[in-house]
Amino acid sequence: MDIIWYGQACFKLKGKNASVIIDPYDPDFTGLKLPKHLEADIVLKTHDHKDHSYVSAVAGDPMVFQGSGEYEVKGVVISGISSFHDNNSGTDRGLNTIYNVTIDGLSVVHLGDLGQDVLLEDQTQEIDADILLIPVGSVYTIDAKSAAGIVAQLEPKIIIPMHFGGIEGLKFPLDGVEKFLKEMGVEGMSAVPKLSITKDKLPEEPTVVVLSKT
Repeated sequence: MDIIWYGQACFKLKGKNASVIIDPYDPDFTGLKLPKHLEADIVLKTHDHKDHSYVSAVAGDPMVFQGSGEYEVKGVVISGISSFHDNNSGTDRGLNTIYNVTIDGLSVVHLGDLGQDVLLEDQTQEIDADILLIPVGSVYTIDAKSAAGIVAQLEPKIIIPMHFGGIEGLKFPLDGVEKFLKEMGVEGMSAVPKLSITKDKLPEEPTVVVLSKT
C-alpha cells in the first residue's frame, strides 16, 4: 500500500484493489495545488471546511463518506469515529471525524482536524492504528506537544505528521513540522515522496515518517 500526501490533511491511500482520498481541499482557499488527475474509489471528508471537503476535485464516480459509522467498499473497511475540532466539545469549531481505514491488512488512522488535546477513552477503544496521520500545526488543530501525547495514547508503528506550515503557497499561519519532530526526539529528518508499506514490514518501534507534498 502506498501513502501519498498532497498537503494539509489530504492523502491518497493506494491499495492493491482500491484507493482512498481523504480530505481533498479547495486550491483557491488553501493556496496549494492538487494534481490535475486525481482519482479514487473512495473519498472521505472529516468535516465540511473548505480545506477538507472539496470532493469535486476527485474525478470519476467515487463513493463519498462523512461522519461516524461503518463502511466497506472493494474490501476497504472504514470506521468513522466522532471527535471535536476544538477543546470545548465542539462549541468553537464543531465536530470532526476520525477515520480508521483498513486496507491491504493495514490499519491507517486519519485524525482530521482534531482539536482535542487528549482523546477520550471511548474514542481510543475504537481506534487501532498501525499508521497514524496526525495534525501537528496548532492554530486550528492540536499543537506539537498534544500531538506527541496522542501518539503515546495510540501507540502506532508509523507516525506521519500533517496539517503543518512551511509548505510553499499555503495561506494559513500554521506551525512547522519541526516542533513536532523535536517533541518526538527525531529532529533533522528528510522528507520522502511517499511511503510504500506492507503489514510484514511495519517497524517494531514507533517510527516517524515525514512526507513531502506531491
